[in-house]
Amino acid sequence: MIVLVQANVLTVGLNGKNEVLRELPIRLVTMQSAAEAARSLRSEKIDSVISKWDLDDMEDGWFLKRLRVVKPDIPTIVFVRAGDRAQEIAARSFGASAVLTDEAGDELFQKTVANVLGLKDIVSIKTISSTEGKKSRYEKEKIIK
Repeated sequence: MIVLVQANVLTVGLNGKNEVLRELPIRLVTMQSAAEAARSLRSEKIDSVISKWDLDDMEDGWFLKRLRVVKPDIPTIVFVRAGDRAQEIAARSFGASAVLTDEAGDELFQKTVANVLGLKDIVSIKTISSTEGKKSRYEKEKIIK
């Protein structure tokens, strides 16, 4: 698949939920802890952050709150516990670009990321057959509608 990367996205504490994002034209930097994520933010160019509200090494949204102080304009998507109104209110109050529950489906997650990053009508191009010395045939697949 040929995809031009349009954004570098740091995901924190998602435990594999971010696999559906590999279909988008983004480069994923995946971390499980707030400490790892903080190091990545210093060493990598990151355009957006997707994180759980409660991380193993930093609960109650502290990672995201600290991120907001250091990088106030970075788009953030936050996953909160389903049914936890306090988490949802706190995530919205700190200025998250979007808030999803941990029960959100893959399609909703993918569309939310595409909307937050401004990725409209994304098309990936897959090589479906190629032969040596001849042109390849391509198939276009619309990802975001």
